[in-house]
Amino acid sequence: MPLEPEEFDRWYGRWDPLDPTTVADFMEGFDRPWWIVGGWSIEAFTGVSRHHEDLDISILSSDAEVFRRFLGDTWTPWNVDEGWLRPFDERFKDVRPASQVWVRRNATSPWVIDVPFTPDTDGRWTNKRHLAHTEDLEDVTWVAADGLRYARPEVTLMFKAARSRAKDRKDAEVALPRLDDRARSWLREAVARMHPDHEWARSL
Repeated sequence: MPLEPEEFDRWYGRWDPLDPTTVADFMEGFDRPWWIVGGWSIEAFTGVSRHHEDLDISILSSDAEVFRRFLGDTWTPWNVDEGWLRPFDERFKDVRPASQVWVRRNATSPWVIDVPFTPDTDGRWTNKRHLAHTEDLEDVTWVAADGLRYARPEVTLMFKAARSRAKDRKDAEVALPRLDDRARSWLREAVARMHPDHEWARSL
C-alpha cells in the first residue's frame, strides 16, 4: 500500500526532483542512451502541465553498471525492487533488469531522480512487462523541441494502462485524443498483448 507523503518522508526521505530544465546538466557526460519517461513525457507531448512528484528517466539495463560508475562518489544510488531498498554500490552491483534506482547525494539529502531500468535484448528496447516485445529505441522515443529524448506517448500510456492512479487517468485523458492513427494502433496492439480485456484493446 502506498505511503502518505509524510510517512514516506519519515521512512525514506523527501524528494526535491530534477525536471526537464535541469536533468541534462545532471546527465552530462553519460554517453549511453537515456530518455525521460512517465508523466513528464506526456507533458512534453501534450503541452498540458500538471504536478509531478519526481522525474523519471530510463536507461538500458545493460548500462546500469556504467551509470553507477558515472555517478561516482558525488551521488548515492539505491536500488528499488520488489521488497527492498538497498545501496547500489560495490557490495550490491547485481540489479534486476526491470528494477530501478533512486539517486541522492547522501543520507541527509533529498532524492533527485528516479531511474527505472529498461531491459534490452541485443541493445533493443524490451517491454519489461512482455519480454517478447522488442523495438529499436528510436521507434519508441522521440526528441522534443527542448532537445531531450522522451518516451513516445503511446509507450508511456501502455505502462499506465493497468494503473488506477489519478495522475495516470489524467495523462490518458489529455494524451489519447492527440494520438495519431499509427500511435493508436501501436497502443491497442501493445495493450492487447498484456491486458486483452482492457477497454483500450477494443476501443482504440
